[in-house]
Amino acid sequence: MDQIITITDKALDQIKVISEAENPDGSKGLRLAVTGGGCSGLSYKIEFSDKKERDNVLELNEIKILIDPKSVIYLKGIVLDFKDGLNGKGFSFDNPNAKNTCGCGESFSI
Repeated sequence: MDQIITITDKALDQIKVISEAENPDGSKGLRLAVTGGGCSGLSYKIEFSDKKERDNVLELNEIKILIDPKSVIYLKGIVLDFKDGLNGKGFSFDNPNAKNTCGCGESFSI
Protein backbone atom coordinates (compact mmCIF):
# COMPACT_ATOMS: atom_id res chain seq x y z
CA MET A 1 0.00 0.00 0.00
CA ASP A 2 2.87 2.38 0.70
CA GLN A 3 3.74 2.52 -3.01
CA ILE A 4 0.19 3.29 -4.19
CA ILE A 5 0.12 6.97 -3.25
CA THR A 6 2.26 9.74 -1.80
CA ILE A 7 0.77 12.42 0.41
CA THR A 8 2.86 15.54 0.97
CA ASP A 9 3.40 16.89 4.47
CA LYS A 10 1.40 20.01 3.56
CA ALA A 11 -1.58 17.88 2.46
CA LEU A 12 -1.30 15.68 5.56
CA ASP A 13 -1.31 18.76 7.81
CA GLN A 14 -4.45 20.07 6.10
CA ILE A 15 -6.14 16.65 6.34
CA LYS A 16 -5.51 16.69 10.10
CA VAL A 17 -7.06 20.16 10.44
CA ILE A 18 -10.16 19.15 8.48
CA SER A 19 -10.39 15.82 10.31
CA GLU A 20 -10.47 17.58 13.69
CA ALA A 21 -13.49 19.58 12.49
CA GLU A 22 -15.38 16.97 10.44
CA ASN A 23 -14.27 13.71 12.07
CA PRO A 24 -13.51 14.68 15.69
CA ASP A 25 -13.75 11.15 17.09
CA GLY A 26 -11.40 9.83 14.39
CA SER A 27 -13.73 6.95 13.57
CA LYS A 28 -13.68 7.53 9.80
CA GLY A 29 -10.84 7.34 7.33
CA LEU A 30 -10.05 9.63 4.45
CA ARG A 31 -11.37 7.97 1.30
CA LEU A 32 -9.57 8.65 -1.97
CA ALA A 33 -11.50 7.36 -4.95
CA VAL A 34 -12.04 7.75 -8.66
CA THR A 35 -15.53 7.97 -10.13
CA GLY A 36 -16.88 8.32 -13.66
CA GLY A 37 -17.71 11.86 -14.69
CA GLY A 38 -16.14 15.25 -15.06
CA CYS A 39 -15.14 16.95 -18.27
CA SER A 40 -12.26 14.51 -18.91
CA GLY A 41 -14.11 11.28 -18.07
CA LEU A 42 -12.90 10.40 -14.55
CA SER A 43 -13.05 12.48 -11.36
CA TYR A 44 -11.23 12.34 -8.06
CA LYS A 45 -13.27 11.99 -4.91
CA ILE A 46 -12.01 12.80 -1.43
CA GLU A 47 -14.16 12.46 1.70
CA PHE A 48 -14.26 11.04 5.20
CA SER A 49 -15.86 7.61 5.18
CA ASP A 50 -16.25 4.38 7.10
CA LYS A 51 -13.98 1.52 6.06
CA LYS A 52 -15.51 -0.96 3.63
CA GLU A 53 -14.67 -4.66 3.55
CA ARG A 54 -12.24 -4.68 0.61
CA ASP A 55 -10.60 -1.29 1.16
CA ASN A 56 -6.84 -0.89 1.08
CA VAL A 57 -5.84 0.96 4.25
CA LEU A 58 -2.77 3.13 4.77
CA GLU A 59 -2.10 4.85 8.10
CA LEU A 60 -0.16 8.13 8.02
CA ASN A 61 0.30 10.11 11.23
CA GLU A 62 -2.87 8.71 12.80
CA ILE A 63 -4.95 9.29 9.65
CA LYS A 64 -6.41 6.24 7.92
CA ILE A 65 -6.37 6.51 4.13
CA LEU A 66 -8.98 4.26 2.45
CA ILE A 67 -8.83 3.26 -1.22
CA ASP A 68 -11.26 0.82 -2.82
CA PRO A 69 -9.78 -1.87 -5.10
CA LYS A 70 -11.12 -0.32 -8.34
CA SER A 71 -9.69 3.11 -7.56
CA VAL A 72 -6.23 1.68 -6.82
CA ILE A 73 -5.74 1.13 -10.56
CA TYR A 74 -6.22 4.84 -11.29
CA LEU A 75 -4.54 6.23 -8.17
CA LYS A 76 -1.31 4.21 -8.25
CA GLY A 77 1.61 6.62 -8.24
CA ILE A 78 -0.34 9.81 -7.51
CA VAL A 79 0.91 12.58 -5.27
CA LEU A 80 -1.76 14.29 -3.16
CA ASP A 81 -0.73 17.84 -2.30
CA PHE A 82 -2.38 20.93 -0.86
CA LYS A 83 -2.02 24.28 -2.62
CA ASP A 84 -2.78 27.57 -0.92
CA GLY A 85 -1.44 30.17 -3.31
CA LEU A 86 -3.02 33.16 -4.99
CA ASN A 87 -4.22 31.04 -7.92
CA GLY A 88 -6.39 28.79 -5.80
CA LYS A 89 -6.58 26.76 -2.66
CA GLY A 90 -7.30 23.09 -2.20
CA PHE A 91 -6.09 19.56 -2.66
CA SER A 92 -4.38 18.69 -5.92
CA PHE A 93 -3.71 15.32 -7.50
CA ASP A 94 -0.54 14.86 -9.55
CA ASN A 95 -1.30 11.69 -11.50
CA PRO A 96 1.53 10.36 -13.69
CA ASN A 97 -0.93 7.96 -15.38
CA ALA A 98 -3.29 10.68 -16.64
CA LYS A 99 -3.06 11.35 -20.36
CA ASN A 100 -5.40 14.36 -20.22
CA THR A 101 -6.61 16.57 -17.39
CA CYS A 102 -9.19 19.32 -17.34
CA GLY A 103 -8.27 22.91 -16.60
CA CYS A 104 -9.41 22.75 -12.99
CA GLY A 105 -7.44 19.54 -12.31
CA GLU A 106 -10.43 17.71 -10.87
CA SER A 107 -10.94 15.24 -13.71
CA PHE A 108 -8.70 13.23 -15.99
CA SER A 109 -8.54 10.49 -18.58
CA ILE A 110 -6.21 7.53 -19.03
